Amino acid sequence: MRALVKPTPGPGLVMTEVPEPSCGAGDVLVRVLRTGVCGTDLHIHDWDPWAAATIRAPLIVGHEFYGEVVEVGAEVPAGTVAVGDRVSGEGHIVCGHCRSCRAGRRHLCINTIGIGVNRDGAFAEYVVLPAANAYVQPPGLDPDLAAVFDPFGNATHTALQWPMVGEDVLITGAGPIGVMAAAIARHAGARYVVVTDLSDYRLGLAAAAGADVTINSGRSRVMEAQRSLGMRQGFDIALEMSGAPRAVEELIDNMTHGGRVALLGLPKEPYPIDWAKVITHMLTIRGIYGREMFETWYAMGAMLQTSPELVRGISSVITHRLPAHEWEAAFTIARSGQCGKIVLNWEVEDVRTAAR
Repeated sequence: MRALVKPTPGPGLVMTEVPEPSCGAGDVLVRVLRTGVCGTDLHIHDWDPWAAATIRAPLIVGHEFYGEVVEVGAEVPAGTVAVGDRVSGEGHIVCGHCRSCRAGRRHLCINTIGIGVNRDGAFAEYVVLPAANAYVQPPGLDPDLAAVFDPFGNATHTALQWPMVGEDVLITGAGPIGVMAAAIARHAGARYVVVTDLSDYRLGLAAAAGADVTINSGRSRVMEAQRSLGMRQGFDIALEMSGAPRAVEELIDNMTHGGRVALLGLPKEPYPIDWAKVITHMLTIRGIYGREMFETWYAMGAMLQTSPELVRGISSVITHRLPAHEWEAAFTIARSGQCGKIVLNWEVEDVRTAAR
């Protein structure tokens, strides 16, 4: 089969022929139809310090995907997943035996293995994963939308940490997950949704997804948004999606007493926080990584099923759709920042045509 591979340590990826994976007794074999390009994939391509410390080549990359089940392992319980089902993949594979797993908190597993990071991933014609990690999607769901359930899950898990009805919400960072979070906050009943970023293009996506006010942090301050909205006490909830120290500092400065903060954005390096302000303002800060398995997935499905507006909001984040053989162009677009989510089409004819 064709796959996008990190063949050896160092920068670059190669689209090449590799053996088709075997389906284990507890696994499913999925014919990949769509994949989403993630910042993690760019880190692996560039071979930055994180990738050099984490990735063991050779490796098939990619962890955001949607496809069709073509084989089910002999030990997969009947009625859970079947040949022909269309599925999205939960990319975090957990051990099942640590304290968190045994307590039903699988998203907190200390032995998590990432598809496309610690084992072969989904930028390929076929991928194998544990049957328990295959989330069966309803018939008729847009394949492109189904391919981004991984980042959609990150946004959902972050945004729904606390009830949002009637609350004022600040989102720092208008990358794809931040934009999705704006759509979720609007769906969940927030009063005001304010989004900050340095990119006017991405702020435009946030506005289209439901943000009341967008702020280019290079030109304006969050306090100005508070004044324009008639807010008197600061934000009730903040979702930090940027990993930028200055954004976190301004976020803390604009929280109401007793405000709640969910941090998803990963910083490039450690940075200071004004802990005196966190303490005296009685802020709650919670780190978020991944999704709850599988409560977040059920929440995503239910929200999409009941809200055409949210479907439009999440779908609007997908700004580019390319055949898989144009992966280099997709990566270039992703680096430019002039995009939302990029989806690659892995239909066999597209990949094979490029190989001729």
